[in-house]
Amino acid sequence: MSWISALADLQQRGEPCVLVTIIEERGSTPRNAGSKMVVTAERIFETIGGGHLEYKAMEIARQMLESRSQDTRLERFSLGASLGQCCGGATVLLFEPMGQPQAHIAVFGAGHVGRALVPILASLPCKVHWIDSRENEFPEQIPAGVEKVVNEEVIDEIAAMPKGSYFIVMTHNHQLDLELTAEILKRNDFAYFGLIGSKTKRVKFEHRLRERGFANETVQRMRCPMGIQEVKGKLPVEIAISIAGEVVATYNANFGQEVKKGETVAKLVPSSRREQA
Repeated sequence: MSWISALADLQQRGEPCVLVTIIEERGSTPRNAGSKMVVTAERIFETIGGGHLEYKAMEIARQMLESRSQDTRLERFSLGASLGQCCGGATVLLFEPMGQPQAHIAVFGAGHVGRALVPILASLPCKVHWIDSRENEFPEQIPAGVEKVVNEEVIDEIAAMPKGSYFIVMTHNHQLDLELTAEILKRNDFAYFGLIGSKTKRVKFEHRLRERGFANETVQRMRCPMGIQEVKGKLPVEIAISIAGEVVATYNANFGQEVKKGETVAKLVPSSRREQA
């Protein structure tokens, strides 16, 4: 796969990588200026000439990935005995982090509000997992960046989500909502969890969750009713806008903070907009 195809594929899947480019060459070098290589945590695409130079470039790129660095970096290498290469020239490499980790949002329910909400979420730089057991509830056209998941056991999809995910529960069945809620709270490593419903529904769910042994501080992490309260209205699109606004607001309030063990809250808005806020 070419480096440009690899970048496009990695961006689509939300996998971070580092683009390594030879920007200067002096003397004898294995590849010319402009040669590129894409490095992920486990793979490389294309080459900058092989040998110890490429090994060192991969090592630096993966250190950047591990530290989640978003700063570009320049490194100069002499292709002599120190690198075990006999070219004798010198080269300068540019390291550019690409594809910052995307937010993963699981939306349970393909009803009216789900069909209004998912296209809004899909317009953000995030990966949406749209989950329901009913194939016929999904629209014919699924927005780009959205993974449609049809599973009779929708609860199984919770374990497949990464740490720091956003969970939105709005199914057609209150008992299913309760079981999903219990599994999500059991994980307790999410960035956001919203449950559609009224204050009365929340009171009933809180009582049942405490009967199951959930601590009060864990239950309080559940947003129900969810959405920005100032956004009034009962139309599906009005509810969807309210929920989407709360998801973005949750990210903005926690940007850069750790969720668990070094996992940062994933980005939902471009840097320029965050800096202007």
